[in-house]
Amino acid sequence: MDKRKIILDCDPGHDDAVAIMLAAKSPQIDLLGITVVAGNQTLEKTTANALNVCQYLGLDIPVYAGCGQPMIRDKQVIADDIHGETGLDGPVFAPLRKKAEDKHAVLYIIDTLMASDGDITLVPTGPLTNIAMAIRLEPRILPKIREIVLMGGCYQLGNVTPAAEFNILADADAAHVVFTCNRPITMVGLDVTRKVLCYPSVIERMEKIGTPPAMLFVDLMRFFSKSQKAVFGWEGGPLHDPLTIAYLIDPAVLTTKAMFTEIDIRSVQSYGRTNCDFFGYFKREPNSNVAVEVDVEKFWDIIEQGIRNYG
Repeated sequence: MDKRKIILDCDPGHDDAVAIMLAAKSPQIDLLGITVVAGNQTLEKTTANALNVCQYLGLDIPVYAGCGQPMIRDKQVIADDIHGETGLDGPVFAPLRKKAEDKHAVLYIIDTLMASDGDITLVPTGPLTNIAMAIRLEPRILPKIREIVLMGGCYQLGNVTPAAEFNILADADAAHVVFTCNRPITMVGLDVTRKVLCYPSVIERMEKIGTPPAMLFVDLMRFFSKSQKAVFGWEGGPLHDPLTIAYLIDPAVLTTKAMFTEIDIRSVQSYGRTNCDFFGYFKREPNSNVAVEVDVEKFWDIIEQGIRNYG
């Protein structure tokens, strides 16, 4: 069985860090590179976080820094209330030696896709700025994109405003570019990621593995769950981003529904909303497969196996 070639575009972020951990050692995935965008924290911090995770796990995977602000809006939104001052509060890392590559993330995405056989999947788990900028800068990459599997959006309730999810709101114009690019899109939104809450029992389960990757997971999730409880009142943090990787490892973890999805980039109250036509009111051709259900038990089994893959 051929490995699924992916570029992971992220903004670490506790859940992004687990996505890196899960993807890097999966027998089903070939993680070609990690591109970084501003989101959960500033670009400088999210890049350092990606490098720290790779260094800690001993991963020889190139990391590319990308866009530090949205395509059009002048204000970069961050989530320091959830992810802390560094964007990855909780773990204590050794002095950072691993360095980011010199090439800009957008150029890396373009060059890698153009040199490919059209077999690369893009997996954005942060704001979609890098992906959208690559599409606008070099439209010839579009036929080369096998699929875009993204964490973002919701067809129900947002987590930054009543209407909008963080990754989409942070750069809704970029999301508009992505959702109108006419490539296959799987949207893994809050509707399913809020169902994979990392309860204390899950943390204890992974802690029993006893390896350094397991302890990194534990340190990440203890802080993440604490901040989620403070902000949302939940007993466990929703592990949003790794659900994209879990889906690529075993598509049966998610149930999806084909829908036409439009990004709200015009209004004030609902800016950044992913308007998913669940019932087909608009009679428009679907442009996305939207996750509607998740097999929670299967997801945690995938996470445990992902940690055990490090030996």
